[in-house]
Amino acid sequence: MAAGTRAAPQRQKPGSDAVRAGLTRRVVFRAASAWRASGTQYRGSRQTRSGLARSTVGEQVMAEKLFGVSSRGSGQADDGQGLKLVLHRYIIDGIEESGKNLLEGSRPALAQFVIDKVAEYVARLRLAISRYEMERLAEELVDELTGFGPLEVLLRDTSVTEILVNGPGKVFVERDGVLHHTDLRFIDSHHVERVMQRILAPLGRRLDESSPMVDARLPDGSRVNAIIPPIALDGPCLSIRKFRKDMLKSADLVAMQTIDQSIFEFFQEAVGKRCNILVSGGTGTGKTTMLNVLSQLIDSNQRLVTIEDVAELQLSHPHVVRLETRPPNAEGHGEVRASDLIRNSLRMRPDRIILGEIRGVEVLDVLTAMNTGHDGSMSTVHANNAQDALLRLETLVGLTGRLIPEKTLRQMVCAALDVIIQLARLPDGRRCVSEVVEVVGIRDDIYVTNTLFRLDRRTGVGFMREAAHAAGDKLRPGY
Repeated sequence: MAAGTRAAPQRQKPGSDAVRAGLTRRVVFRAASAWRASGTQYRGSRQTRSGLARSTVGEQVMAEKLFGVSSRGSGQADDGQGLKLVLHRYIIDGIEESGKNLLEGSRPALAQFVIDKVAEYVARLRLAISRYEMERLAEELVDELTGFGPLEVLLRDTSVTEILVNGPGKVFVERDGVLHHTDLRFIDSHHVERVMQRILAPLGRRLDESSPMVDARLPDGSRVNAIIPPIALDGPCLSIRKFRKDMLKSADLVAMQTIDQSIFEFFQEAVGKRCNILVSGGTGTGKTTMLNVLSQLIDSNQRLVTIEDVAELQLSHPHVVRLETRPPNAEGHGEVRASDLIRNSLRMRPDRIILGEIRGVEVLDVLTAMNTGHDGSMSTVHANNAQDALLRLETLVGLTGRLIPEKTLRQMVCAALDVIIQLARLPDGRRCVSEVVEVVGIRDDIYVTNTLFRLDRRTGVGFMREAAHAAGDKLRPGY
């Protein structure tokens, strides 16, 4: 083979994976041939019109000149992404020429227009693509035009509970508590950022160098966290925790072996007797789900006030006031903190206050609320076990700058809390209660607790009673 030349690629069978991988170069070459045949002069290459070989740089420059887009970027435009990029521009031009407002119309009408344009383009350039491949391309292009691009199919998939994007070619999902790598990809890092902006724009949230991190909530309740360079060193990252459409009930937790019947009966008594409950666990262990289930056990004649940084609770209770914190604006004004909302909620005649998570200076306010007539309140905290949860509260109080003697602080915590429900995620992805602990008091300045139930760690299934009485000391009278 002569130096500086390459053999012509072998023809692939229509619909094969290899076709998609090689489409971009063939599209550029055939489009360039048609372009030059129309009389336009190309100055970026000195090679002859009849030769199939073209330098990669020459093909990219030609694509830019032809379509006003670039196939270059921080991510590699392979697996058909280059073809999709070219078709995207082709379809936008077609929509503008048609004079129809297809982007604001129905999805079926736009989908039909897109597949017609894809078929027209494929036929014009005589590309070897099956009908299935064309329909798949058309669906992806419709998602790109109206939705969130490659993420659209994951958002529609009810089996996916979390979506994690670590870069253009690194898209992971969580199913049944286990992470899986997908074959979905973005064109490049700029494509990821465009999708981020499309997600955040309707929410009125800003994502740029001055505000490189955003935590927000989609209209369906899904939680979104986005972060971009220079904070994210390897490119933009996106996390979406999807919002369950079907709210779990206590019977579901029993069926899933998250709890057993005896623990459920204890929860009924604890909630009914207005115990203050703290749900503890690591990230993704199901703390919010547990709060939802516990709230279903509250009498319907009681008034609840919920306070969250990002609203995730789905309370089916008939008398609920939902409050959400607000971050400061670009000028640093207008912030509404959880502590502000807790203090305000005390003036709203709540029977119970449910705080989505204790994570900062609001810890003193919620402990005070639990100690001043708002029994039956609930919250969550990040901790590995029940003892760590108590120490975590002390640490958060220390961050407020308030100097409270250790003994006084521990007395306050013990007076505020009655029960700690510890959650865990097992290696197989299953989420369950690992222990239920009663906060009894303090002795010699040390917390005294009583473990009521504990997960059988040997099997990961079933629970063991450890207390002399199932209700512990606080609930025992009348249990």
